[in-house]
Amino acid sequence: MRTFLCGLVTAVLVATNPVPAVAAAGKQPAAAAAAGNQPYASYWHPNGILSWDPATDPDARFNRSRVPLAARTSDPALKANAGARAGEGRIASLVSFAPTSNNPSQGALDPNYYAFPYWQYIDSLVFWGGSAGEGLILAPNPTVIDAAHRNGVRVYGTVFFPPTAYGGQIQWVRDFVQKSGSTYPVADKLVQVARYYGFEGWFINQESAGGNTELATEVRNAMTYARGQGPVEFMWYDAMTESGSVSWQDGLNTANDAFLQDGSTRVADSMFLDFGWSAAKQNTSRSTARGLGRSEYDLYAGIDTEANGYNTAVGWSSVFPAGQPHVTGLGLYRPEWTYKSATSRADFYARDARYWVGANSDPSDTTTTSAWKGLASYVAESTPVTTKPFVTSFNAGHGDLYAIDGTVLGNTGWNNLSLQDVPPTYRWIVQSAGTRLTPSIDFADAYEGGSSLKLAGRLDAANTVRLYQTRLPVAADTRLSVVVKNPAPGPTNLSAAVSFADDPTAFTYLDLGATSGTGWETKTLDLSGYAGRTVTQLGLHAEAPEPVDSYAVRVGRLALYDGEVDTVAAPSELTVLGATGVSLRLGWIAAAGPIHHYDVFARHSDGTRTYLGGTTNDAYFVPRLDRTGSESSTTVEVEAVGAEGGRSAVASTEVPWTDEPVPSNRIYEFEAWGI
Repeated sequence: MRTFLCGLVTAVLVATNPVPAVAAAGKQPAAAAAAGNQPYASYWHPNGILSWDPATDPDARFNRSRVPLAARTSDPALKANAGARAGEGRIASLVSFAPTSNNPSQGALDPNYYAFPYWQYIDSLVFWGGSAGEGLILAPNPTVIDAAHRNGVRVYGTVFFPPTAYGGQIQWVRDFVQKSGSTYPVADKLVQVARYYGFEGWFINQESAGGNTELATEVRNAMTYARGQGPVEFMWYDAMTESGSVSWQDGLNTANDAFLQDGSTRVADSMFLDFGWSAAKQNTSRSTARGLGRSEYDLYAGIDTEANGYNTAVGWSSVFPAGQPHVTGLGLYRPEWTYKSATSRADFYARDARYWVGANSDPSDTTTTSAWKGLASYVAESTPVTTKPFVTSFNAGHGDLYAIDGTVLGNTGWNNLSLQDVPPTYRWIVQSAGTRLTPSIDFADAYEGGSSLKLAGRLDAANTVRLYQTRLPVAADTRLSVVVKNPAPGPTNLSAAVSFADDPTAFTYLDLGATSGTGWETKTLDLSGYAGRTVTQLGLHAEAPEPVDSYAVRVGRLALYDGEVDTVAAPSELTVLGATGVSLRLGWIAAAGPIHHYDVFARHSDGTRTYLGGTTNDAYFVPRLDRTGSESSTTVEVEAVGAEGGRSAVASTEVPWTDEPVPSNRIYEFEAWGI
């Protein structure tokens, strides 16, 4: 691309104080094991990937996603913005979550992270990265895959052949297309990696000079071959042309169209068009795609927001003309500018809201004098909330604490997108004839995870807060559960708001009543009276008989499910795969039946329990296990958590302590806001 990946600046702390080291315990499995060091996301050069084997790569097990790609829908009757369109141009997002190397597989003990909350507007995510000095082929880490799939978003790794000025070598492209008989070994590995790690495919960015027609043909052949070995998908970047030269066309035309469709052969599933497009080039792209028998919405007109975010000049009318069908889709390069440029978490969320839903932080009202109206102004939101059970604790995927069933068991900052709940579809739409309450994701308190939903402000008129678009059929035993926390005992002045498919914009309000105290309390509503209908929206409705100057109610969980909360089978054979200093690699046999995720705890000799982390996988890296007092061992426990929130019995193992110090070269890295 004409702008390139920049490395993150990190602050480094070196542990010099002696800390008791953890001795490895438990039996070793037959699969590859290693010391208890940090596993990282995978990256390779083309020849390097040929030797990759998950059976011998000790990090591979930690890089698997277990969340399937969710189906999703978009109801035109419920779209937030009148000008937005559904089923036309989509959004592809190219995001650098971390550097190519040293990217922790399963999150980290650092709350500062690009915890993306607007999945409802994007169709696919490219895990952007790669560099000449580290590796050209970059697989996404499982936390990103998990979160994307939970929201129905496809994920692509990156194959990046840099320009010569950035260390690119045309030999790497030749290595990429090397043949063994009739096979392409690197392409075979791309398929294997995508299948094993659980993502959809690859973004191919070939910008190394020195190619020719023969090499360009072989690149196409390698992609076609891989598709035949699949399933695997490809997104092609508009750089290399059919002649083999690198010449950005800023559109689809006869110089590059064979990389999308070559006669009757589908070569790539989509194409990211470089940034210099115009109205004329867009029209040519559309007509060329149609002439190939492909949709213009397989094309993404790229915009580069790495440097200026929502201050970037964009020819919006050439992509999304007002009142007319979209011309193509839109490709976002580096939307994480909202995080990289932020000075605090609050600033990040404010910038992210402006980027995605506009200056008013309301997708239904994108009116502004700014040329950047927000993506919600053009593309209607989608929802993956189409099957029961649906449970959200408004967990943002990062935080300063971690709570289980309303009790804080972790006081360390963290990030882990595998644990992010499906964010609200409408962030935020508040309907009121009076003062509007302010919804927010609150990191100061949580029922489950690291955050909750807070409604605050002056309540002087009825407020309806639209949260989720859904498609959930109601059965005779369907229940709606809301966990609330009131600042004082008494009326919550809060109702659940539910709409149904027969009148999707009209809400029915179900009173949550009063609380008996100031802690978390669960209100369970029987929906049997609505059996046979389909819930299309879930929200909240606040209304008080008299004005409340300082209304402040938190919602810790919102759940719609059938019958009693399901019991969950326990995992088994919890094993310490390796230990280094105070960090551990754990593995276990997955529990039978559908599991949402696993939580990992330390049980100390005094009976207290500390939260260590969570994963959707059957292996987890514990970055720090602390010793309580002079205990000779700590019990590590793993619980399975079901889709309805039910918890299993624990699997446990003992981790003995020694008195040897942690090596003085142990390094912890964290990224600071605004650096």
